Amino acid sequence: MSGSSRRALHLLHLLRMPRARPAAAVALASLTLVLCGPPTPAAPATAHGHRGAPYDHQRCGNASDRVLLTLDDWSYGHAERAVETGAYLKGKGIRAAFFLINQYASQEPRVAETLRRQGHWVGNHTYSHPHLTRLPEAEARREIRDGIKSSLFRPPFGDFGPRETRIAASLGSRVCTWTVDTLDWEDSDGRFPDAATLRARVRDAPAADKRGGVVLGHLFSNFPDALPGIVGDLRAQGYALCRNTGPTTSVIRDPLPC
Repeated sequence: MSGSSRRALHLLHLLRMPRARPAAAVALASLTLVLCGPPTPAAPATAHGHRGAPYDHQRCGNASDRVLLTLDDWSYGHAERAVETGAYLKGKGIRAAFFLINQYASQEPRVAETLRRQGHWVGNHTYSHPHLTRLPEAEARREIRDGIKSSLFRPPFGDFGPRETRIAASLGSRVCTWTVDTLDWEDSDGRFPDAATLRARVRDAPAADKRGGVVLGHLFSNFPDALPGIVGDLRAQGYALCRNTGPTTSVIRDPLPC
């Protein structure tokens, strides 16, 4: 409590004392306003739960201590993999975020619809997954505009700057990246890292990146297969995951209701 607040409370206490006369009470009240001024409202909580802190795109507005699992792109050749993964996570009481490329998702609209019914967030990952910073502004805007309609926007490759942030905001979205990158997309001799490797990468990630953080994986890699181990490890380490509380819409609140 500040010194001025303590003085105000002391003066108010004096006002409540039975020996105080009406004239004295008025004088004391006036003196309180002079010394302390009107009450200062508390600063509103921000997207990461710290008063006065800016929105943290790496945590996507996750103001809790819970971990948000995210899956990007598309499961090429097996569109059902997304909803199968969504069903598994729902069964564990977990809400994840799926950032889908709309070039494919628009051809299979039931995928995004099912994921939202399952209780997951579905975000915008552009229309065709380009490096936005390499495009003229009109093309970058078109890519973001033609992505899945959502309050959360994940730039492909994590490649964005002030221009892309501004464009997304003008279209009603905020940038959402990550704190833990599993690098599941890196292939060696045509093979992605196996599930055990991805599980270890999350398990061994810094605690500060996991608590209230965002884990990045992809639908086309071995990340969905690694999820049971990842979920088990995170819980064994004392981390909770974003709670699945039922169907979602394209409007995703800030802070995230994890």
